[in-house]
Amino acid sequence: MRIVFMGTPEFAIPSLKALIGGYEVVGVFCQPDKPVGRHQNKLEPPIVKRCTLNYNTIGYNIPVYQPETLRDGAALAILKELDPELIVVAAYGRFLPDEILNLPPRGCINVHSSLLPKYRGSAPINWAILNGESETGVTIQRMAHDMDAGDIILQQSTPIHQSETAGMLYGRLAELGGKLVVEAVAQIEAGTARYTPQDHAKATPAPMLSKALSPVDWTRSAQEIYNQIRGLDPWPGASTDVISGEPIKLWGGQVVEKHTDALPGAIAAADKNGIDVACGDGNVLRILELQPPGKKKMTAAAYLAGHPIQV
Repeated sequence: MRIVFMGTPEFAIPSLKALIGGYEVVGVFCQPDKPVGRHQNKLEPPIVKRCTLNYNTIGYNIPVYQPETLRDGAALAILKELDPELIVVAAYGRFLPDEILNLPPRGCINVHSSLLPKYRGSAPINWAILNGESETGVTIQRMAHDMDAGDIILQQSTPIHQSETAGMLYGRLAELGGKLVVEAVAQIEAGTARYTPQDHAKATPAPMLSKALSPVDWTRSAQEIYNQIRGLDPWPGASTDVISGEPIKLWGGQVVEKHTDALPGAIAAADKNGIDVACGDGNVLRILELQPPGKKKMTAAAYLAGHPIQV
């Protein structure tokens, strides 16, 4: 079966590799190269492009396309020439217009990192952790006009570990997505795929992250703040100014269930074990790893060695 793959970041790599290993991938679409470096004078290709070109060095001949837009007709013309039976999308980063969704005879499917209809949007992994979910998963869905609202083909859940960050979970779900997408493609090819409509009344949003989510509100519970630290790792990171008066990023923490009468945001303890900050539920969030402005990440103990805190 002729397949066009669309994806850009690391999340897409397991799906791309799985498809190249078992099907005829006739073209790969990804975002354009991005400028990097202090002066933004170097262009860095997306990892999906680099991965595809590596396959081409060992005998594959998969063209890579990086259109600036999908809405000017140029991408549609390329796709018509490639003549795919199926388009597979994994974190491509652009909406597919209806004329592309309707082009392949077997449709377009998407690898989405949540248990749809929960967490539709661009940051489902982060929001699952931010909201304290105990499990999440991957859904293979047939793409529709509305974002992440298409029929479900396959779905598999996985627990969210208590100390797992969004970055850690990202890698696990990417691998799960690669496994599920080849199962879905096999079912589609065999004509055995089932398409289950979503219950749209149960849909929840997973909007794009921003730095506005970073500041910690210490009147919240210790668990909610710990979820914030995990859910915003690696970007944009949770931050607080209660330690030194300047915004310090928080990268590692621990909920300590010990009652304190200190006001939320007050430093309850600061020693080799970490920096304990009182939270709104009377418990403590122990900061284990942090990053002062302009510095590298360090343990709380290393920070305290040079910046003693008066409790």
